[in-house]
Amino acid sequence: MSVPARKKITFDTVREIGLALPDVEEGTAYGSPALKVRGKMFACLAVHKSAEPDSLAVRVDFDQREELLAADPKTYYLKDHYVNYAVVLVRLTRVHHDALRDLLLMGWRFVSTSGKRRARQRKRKHPAAANRS
Repeated sequence: MSVPARKKITFDTVREIGLALPDVEEGTAYGSPALKVRGKMFACLAVHKSAEPDSLAVRVDFDQREELLAADPKTYYLKDHYVNYAVVLVRLTRVHHDALRDLLLMGWRFVSTSGKRRARQRKRKHPAAANRS
């Protein structure tokens, strides 16, 4: 009995999953195909020369990134260029469809809530500023 071949994951797959999320549009980032939520990039093909071919860069917080890297270093990785950015690199040739869906949702949530987090942090740091119109 043969094992069914796994469907190759490409940016078309990423696009299909990502565009099903609320407020997502397709665009570019650094000249590369990207997905954005309300104008903010949350996933794009990695274009830096240090990234491996067929890699996706997805915005996630640093704790989530560490968990992904520890759990599956054959799929998720990081290069020096990306260390200071809230992003994880994913090998599209290794990621499973369900994991990609979860990862894109993680990136969407990270970008969707980042503005709200910053507003809360500003309010805590500068209570008088929060009362200005």
